Amino acid sequence: MTVYLIATLTLVALAALAGLALNLQWGMGGLVNFGLFGFYMLGAYIAGLLTVQGLPPLVALGVAMLGVAALSAVSALISVRLSEDYLAIVTLGFAECLRLVISYEGWLTRGMLGVSGIERPFQAWWPRGWGDTGFLLLALLAVLIVYTVLQALARSPFGRLVRATRDDPGVVEALGKSVLAVRVRVFAIGGAILGLAGSLHAFYYSYIDPTQFGPIITAYAFMAVVVGGRGSNRGVVASAFTLIFLLEGSRFLIDLVPGLGASELAAIRLFLVGVGLVVLLIFKPDGFGREPRSALADKTSSRF
Repeated sequence: MTVYLIATLTLVALAALAGLALNLQWGMGGLVNFGLFGFYMLGAYIAGLLTVQGLPPLVALGVAMLGVAALSAVSALISVRLSEDYLAIVTLGFAECLRLVISYEGWLTRGMLGVSGIERPFQAWWPRGWGDTGFLLLALLAVLIVYTVLQALARSPFGRLVRATRDDPGVVEALGKSVLAVRVRVFAIGGAILGLAGSLHAFYYSYIDPTQFGPIITAYAFMAVVVGGRGSNRGVVASAFTLIFLLEGSRFLIDLVPGLGASELAAIRLFLVGVGLVVLLIFKPDGFGREPRSALADKTSSRF
């Protein structure tokens, strides 16, 4: 049971990182990124391939973060001028193209055979039998660092500028600020976080192939942001915990309900998770948390 709990908490950490990245891009910046799983996948492959080639895992992780951030910035330059609907379609198309290239490109990514033998960071440091626990601590540390940075960013002048570009980009342009530059930076920072999450995914499983990545990763991230409260980093982390434990905890239904097969269990699990999320949103329509605002904004709203 302890092993299962450690594995589940590791999945919570990965989901929280993906949710925090989307919360920055969509929750704060208003940039709909349906191609989130593509950037996550790219981070996993960059880190995995570099590690297999002998690069230290932490160095590979840093390169993956920089690489995904750079590609995110380039894609943002091309697409963020589009409206929300078209931006969502473009990012989804980009991610699917990337997945297909990785799936059928055998020379570099090994195609559907995948990449195996990926070494974890600090693997030799942990006592025998403590590898998964040590990796969980590393993943939780990554979540804590990203959460702290994003909380500081949300309360900074840049964070207020990001929210302003979401709410009224015309006013931002009138004040002499470049909406495009702000959105490119937001996409790049979110891409770096997705590169981190994808790298940790590769390190945790020690093997990656294209079947591990798909739109379901994007769906989980959107659920985390919607249930957690758009713009609330604290709520996203809480909802990632709730979502993963609902998904994983429902596996035990097969032991509680006699005659329940694997196919029925899969359908019932998704149904129960959906019902649970709907109930949560009925009683908490704004999610677990609310978007942080400046003290001046709170004082102004309290007067009215």
